[in-house]
Amino acid sequence: MKIFLLVISLMLPAVAWAHPGHATDAGFLSGIAHPFSGLDHLLAMLAVGVWAAQRGGRALWAWPVAFVALMSGGCVASLSGVALPYIEQGIVASLLVLGLLIASATRLPVLAGALIVGAFALFHGAAHGVEMPHGSPMLYMAGFALSTASLHAIGLGAGLMGRGLVARLAGVLVGASGLYLMLA
Repeated sequence: MKIFLLVISLMLPAVAWAHPGHATDAGFLSGIAHPFSGLDHLLAMLAVGVWAAQRGGRALWAWPVAFVALMSGGCVASLSGVALPYIEQGIVASLLVLGLLIASATRLPVLAGALIVGAFALFHGAAHGVEMPHGSPMLYMAGFALSTASLHAIGLGAGLMGRGLVARLAGVLVGASGLYLMLA
């Protein structure tokens, strides 16, 4: 029930659906704040933790680490001028797919799950790079990596507390938010 209330409360602020009002300086605090600036990023990062908690074992650390590492790589690629196509569509797809994987309690091998979350992380990282204000890229990246890892930890905790039907319901809500964004 707690995870259900958490997900519902995160869906309430309409301003969170977009990425408005980015800071004008790319520093550590701006990086920490960025994953909270859009519900799409927030839900995907929480979902990685919930799905890892459903899987258990090495996925508890491997999937969040894969996400943070490849998200950072996506940001570096973006800052280096590599244009990843369909960034927003990749982010929306992350919500749809992760929501479905959680709702169906899909148990994949750890490596397969790491590849899935890592592929989606590239899109999230590229978005962070494209949206980065002027300033210190390294401090900004350190901030959003720490913030992302924290959101994964919250998702892990919620997933461990709300196993079973509650976690599956959270997956339905994450997937539904992805479907909403896709159709909006």
